[in-house]
Amino acid sequence: MLREDLEAHLIEKEFSGVVSISVDHESIFEKAFGLADRQWQIRNTSNTRFGIASGTKLLTALGILILVERKLLSLDQNVLPILLEIPEFKERGLEKIYSPEITIRHLLMHASGIPDYFEEDVSDEFGTFQPEVPWNLLRKPADYFQVFPIEPMKFEPGTAFAYNNGGFVILAAIIEAVSNCGYHEFIETEILQKCHMDKSGFFELDRLPENTAIGYIKDQRGWHSNIYSLPIIGGGDGGLFTCLEDVAKLWEHLLKGDIISIELLKGCLSTQIKALSEGEYHEYGLGIWILNHPEFPREVYILGCDAGVSFKSVWIESEKILFTVMSNTTSGAWQVVKEIRRHLNLNP
Repeated sequence: MLREDLEAHLIEKEFSGVVSISVDHESIFEKAFGLADRQWQIRNTSNTRFGIASGTKLLTALGILILVERKLLSLDQNVLPILLEIPEFKERGLEKIYSPEITIRHLLMHASGIPDYFEEDVSDEFGTFQPEVPWNLLRKPADYFQVFPIEPMKFEPGTAFAYNNGGFVILAAIIEAVSNCGYHEFIETEILQKCHMDKSGFFELDRLPENTAIGYIKDQRGWHSNIYSLPIIGGGDGGLFTCLEDVAKLWEHLLKGDIISIELLKGCLSTQIKALSEGEYHEYGLGIWILNHPEFPREVYILGCDAGVSFKSVWIESEKILFTVMSNTTSGAWQVVKEIRRHLNLNP
């Protein structure tokens, strides 16, 4: 019944993307809908790659935790001494406004208090925000420092939760500074390759490989691509491309302790701070969201939304449920997620 009802709903809503649901590692639903390329009428398939926007933050967090495990970083060390070794950070003068008390942990849990270069809660809508520097010139983490705002701290580090893209850009810059390796290369080598996520990567928007969905935005003139609405290549706060198979591999290897140790993983998946701005039962770990409702099973999930991108992947340990929704439209995934939750009798 789930298969027929869910498929009918997705067709009715003209969903563009892919959906996968598994219980105890057995697939109970997997299907693709809509078009990967509207110009050439190329359909999405179960193997199509999609952008996951802020879903990338988990990989950035894991990159940091890998360095913690190698004792090259510690979660509670202050970050300014590292950042002052990065010329672009010092040239911007950010050390004059950032608290010296900011730690790695604060950045990972969105509790640093720094002003964000992209305030999602005040931007009119995805696709309209344009930084002072053209998106195509933002290629490596340090490039972003030139668009970081010169504004006062929002609050003292560790005292509140405020979702912050810039914090994860800083974490990516720290990965580069400490590892002496480019951020993209580090994530590809230490996570994607080790998890055999062979179809995933940081692809340039104007050079997407085959079998990759173009992200689409709809306006009064119809659909257009997101190529002018996002950085030319992803970074620490978002922009990885992946597919259903590789998302499943990421969860598998993460939960087995293949990326970071089980001990460190427990800290990553445990509540670090209440994310009350997102709702009463929402919490945040280290680079990962947590939904902890007293009347429903606890969930951990990764989430991404941007111009032409919507993505959510949820793991429910007690029920052994994993479901993933990936869409190449800005809000296509959200109604699908609600429908899946209804069918699985999860917290609405």
